[in-house]
Amino acid sequence: MKKTLLLFILFFGLVTAQSQELKWHTDVKEAISLGSKEHKPLLLFFTGSDWCGWCIRLQKEVLLTPEFAKWATENVILVELDYPRRTLQTAEIKKQNGELQQAFGIQGFPTIHFANGTDKEGKVNFEGLGNTGYVAGGPVAWLEVANKIINRK
Repeated sequence: MKKTLLLFILFFGLVTAQSQELKWHTDVKEAISLGSKEHKPLLLFFTGSDWCGWCIRLQKEVLLTPEFAKWATENVILVELDYPRRTLQTAEIKKQNGELQQAFGIQGFPTIHFANGTDKEGKVNFEGLGNTGYVAGGPVAWLEVANKIINRK
């Protein structure tokens, strides 16, 4: 009985540690700096986290899975650009997200853009790699699309 309990605690601890490792940035300039340092593209997740059904579905089916966490840690810098209806945001985040929504021409949610970013003297520029949204089929299908986008070189 003690062994089973110990294994359960160990397993739960590992799963919790893995999910905590995944860092979603909300400050684009910070994410660009990290992406440059680690030589990784940005995954820009445009979402309506508290009202968009497809965004919530994408989160549950893909973005919260261990497969995605492993892939994201190895391949991208995660950036969440949220447009909530009930959750409060700072004026700075609202302004940044509004500007990025315009810059990327976002018409609907969820939309995910992959891009390399640069920040030179306060001017942010992006080199778009491609985009996607919800893809049926869970993490395997979604990651297949994402890999095709980030591996185009």
